[in-house]
Amino acid sequence: MVTGATSGIGYELAKVMADNAFDVVVVAEDERVDDTAAQLRLRSGGVRVEPVRADLRAYEGVESLVARIRTMGRPVDVLAVNAGVGVGGDFVRDTSLGDNLEIVDLNVRSSVHLAHRLIGDMVDRKQGRVLFTSSIAATAPGPFHSVYAASKAFLASFAQGLREELRDTGVSVTTLMPGPTDTEFFDRAGMQDTLVATGEKDDPAEVARQGFEALMKGDDHVVAGSLKNKVQAIAGKVAPDTVKARMMRTMTEPGSAEQ
Repeated sequence: MVTGATSGIGYELAKVMADNAFDVVVVAEDERVDDTAAQLRLRSGGVRVEPVRADLRAYEGVESLVARIRTMGRPVDVLAVNAGVGVGGDFVRDTSLGDNLEIVDLNVRSSVHLAHRLIGDMVDRKQGRVLFTSSIAATAPGPFHSVYAASKAFLASFAQGLREELRDTGVSVTTLMPGPTDTEFFDRAGMQDTLVATGEKDDPAEVARQGFEALMKGDDHVVAGSLKNKVQAIAGKVAPDTVKARMMRTMTEPGSAEQ
């Protein structure tokens, strides 16, 4: 099962899963999920693809998804918790409380909710793989996308904690940490005029491929994409948060693309 599967990294994860003979449940809150399922069926003959439309920002949306999975009568062998949203701008002056709480609801709360509902079944079977899509943004404070960066830091920590808890259960947990990727994220987040949005970006298909390979190997995490991402991840372990925050500001401050 892949959440956030109609575009970007989620869509590419669904593709690579189908290409590797997994039947796939694709989940998204918009109507494109039916088109996504149709495209995957055409691409991968013989693979079963089930679309589920659910708003995971709401408690009821997660519960309806879990109920739908239960009615299928098949175990979830791979759970890719990928759905996420961001918003750019000055936290107090440019962004609304509602927008920021949506980030918490989707990126954090729904991930915990879905994991708690479905990982227990994997533990009972002593088999399963879980992939959380975090971000290289998790390695540093994120001025001008502060709630988003914090949500990704939460996911990275949550995934590593779960991995250790589940070490002897037959269930592996992997964290996917991409850098700037050529998806709809920056447009949706209102960050089009930032330096990070206008710079070089990684191919989402390559990011998904690296994530899938790490998942199947049972790796704890993978920093996907360019060498620059890997350097940033290493720097994130040694540089003080104050320094990292100032450096990030040069990339994410509104108007930074023109400076």
